[in-house]
Amino acid sequence: MVMIGKVLRMHHREKKSVREIAKATSLARNTVRKYLRLGKAEAPQYRRPAVPTKLAPYVEQLEQWLRADARRPKKERRSAKALLEQLKAAGYGGGYSRLTDYIRAWRLAQGSAATGDAYVPLSFELGEAFQFDWSEEPLVIGGVYQRLQVAHMKLCASRAFMLVAYPSQGHEMLFDAHTRSFAALGGVARRGIYDNMKTAVDRVGRGKKRDVNDRFAALCAHYLFDPDFCNVASGWEKGVVEKNVQDSRRRIWLAAREQRFGSLEELNVWLFERCKVLWAELRHPEHKAFSVAEMLELERSHLMPKPVDFDGYVQDVSRVSSTCLVTVARNRYSVPCELARQTVSTRLYPQRVVIVADGRVVAEHARLSGKGHTAYDWQHYVPLVQRKPGALRNGAPFVDLPEPLAKLRQALLRHAGGDRLMAQVLALCSTAGLDEVLVAVELALEHAGPSGRISPEHVANVLARLTAPQRPPNVATPLSTSTPVQADPGLYDRLRKLAQQEAEQEADHG
Repeated sequence: MVMIGKVLRMHHREKKSVREIAKATSLARNTVRKYLRLGKAEAPQYRRPAVPTKLAPYVEQLEQWLRADARRPKKERRSAKALLEQLKAAGYGGGYSRLTDYIRAWRLAQGSAATGDAYVPLSFELGEAFQFDWSEEPLVIGGVYQRLQVAHMKLCASRAFMLVAYPSQGHEMLFDAHTRSFAALGGVARRGIYDNMKTAVDRVGRGKKRDVNDRFAALCAHYLFDPDFCNVASGWEKGVVEKNVQDSRRRIWLAAREQRFGSLEELNVWLFERCKVLWAELRHPEHKAFSVAEMLELERSHLMPKPVDFDGYVQDVSRVSSTCLVTVARNRYSVPCELARQTVSTRLYPQRVVIVADGRVVAEHARLSGKGHTAYDWQHYVPLVQRKPGALRNGAPFVDLPEPLAKLRQALLRHAGGDRLMAQVLALCSTAGLDEVLVAVELALEHAGPSGRISPEHVANVLARLTAPQRPPNVATPLSTSTPVQADPGLYDRLRKLAQQEAEQEADHG
């Protein structure tokens, strides 16, 4: 810049020619002409000549991927690192920065450059707060494509996070997510930061006033933390967990799509292990010398201890149908037949359904997914088939009998009256226990005669022998004989002769 200014002054102020300026400054005449042609004091810029790069053969494929991602939902777009891995698999040998420079320039040319907003950086003490949020992630579970609802909890100080996947965002899922996350993180922070989700807030009032849901308030009271709700449409107020939602898509869900999960429980086990691995790999954003796992160990001493698990169920009242079924979350579950047409209380958990009547649990089932399905427990209908044994032939609850009982039913129903005999065998389960009856039926089937017919008495006899207390080999007794027992070989003959005499006397009198 100094030399450019000197050339401009010599030419415009001192009226020197190009030859004189070149001689005075030792510059080439072409250089002097270039400075004068610019006409202003501007530093020369180096322009890299356009030469083919290692990325050039893959530009067409990369642009095709970028255009495809542009039409996808933002949460499903591939990150630059994911694109780099795909390019390397195709043979690309260049660097990451070359790829990101091209992607940035391509998006700018497409007019998709985002304008940034300004925010105030936040700072949290150890154990002060956690943030909670939901996200929706597509994944194949058990061969079925599902849009999962994923709960994210992240400690604001240590940045340790936990993810749990569910089929929906119901109350029971929310409660279970808190219980699992607190257990994984090793304690409870003093404050929880949320948006105005419907499972926590019944009504949003003026300013910070909120009508909190009763069950959510019970959760907060149980774990002793204060709920703090963001302003409406102000997600940046919980930016720690919002960023975690974005980061998890490239750190967790891209890898999850390469896995095969048979159930949600398998996925949640994998998510927990994946989170622990990331805790050890990631550096803390503020304290670069420490990993997230090391900061979590430091923060755990400042967290409140986790109490016993919150009984996080959703309770409702329902009427039992004449077929001994009660409807819960659009599916039907069986209850004992004596409760038909009565009102019971249902408790819905993420993995199970509990039915309560008169303050006691009368039935429990694994929760069904989807809608319109029915879960039977055949033991609920055993008292009913004592009065209606014919229902055993086509009764839906008895389709999935245990294998020994299914074989016995098949053998008995071949003969007249077999349904009544089968009902008597099933009645033994309530008194002797299901496991014992199954063993007794297996033994009875093994020892069945040529006819193959088995009676309830046969099963009861085997069951009695199985459940009878074992006889001791020797019985100790304090009794003893005062006179030793002596053998008398002639005792039988004398008794026989005495009996003959009594017979003759009766014959004489007769």
